[in-house]
Amino acid sequence: MRARTILLSVLSSTAVLVLGWQLGSQGHGVSAAGGATTAQAAPATGRTQAPSSSAAPTPSAQSVSGTFTGSSVSTRYGNVQVQVTVQHGSISDVTALQLTNADNRSVSISNRAAPILKQEVLAAQSAKVQGVSGATYTSQGYLTSLQSALDKAGL
Repeated sequence: MRARTILLSVLSSTAVLVLGWQLGSQGHGVSAAGGATTAQAAPATGRTQAPSSSAAPTPSAQSVSGTFTGSSVSTRYGNVQVQVTVQHGSISDVTALQLTNADNRSVSISNRAAPILKQEVLAAQSAKVQGVSGATYTSQGYLTSLQSALDKAGL
């Protein structure tokens, strides 16, 4: 039963990511007010505008490789620290060095949240992902430490 729940969670997360990626590549998004937005129209010259991407790594970032350790982030339920492995400017692995451990419940929550966060980060190639429901402190600490490691890597 638990394996099925995890599998369904992974599949639904993947579906949400793919749908968001598809909508983003078509130039559609959702505004902060909740209304749909579209990409800007091309000028009347008949040329199309190339989409700009602030997430594209710079040429020097593409050559970054190594392992970078994020800062230790203190949360209400304990410290969180992650390490990121980067190969040629892409995140190839994220390892949780320390997760919340104030009590058995926080350990259980962290052990459930860490693989989900890792999967989301690897899919997004960024620390800008949604936190895991029910694991707010772990998610915030994990993503803050990850961003620290990515900053050290220059990504």
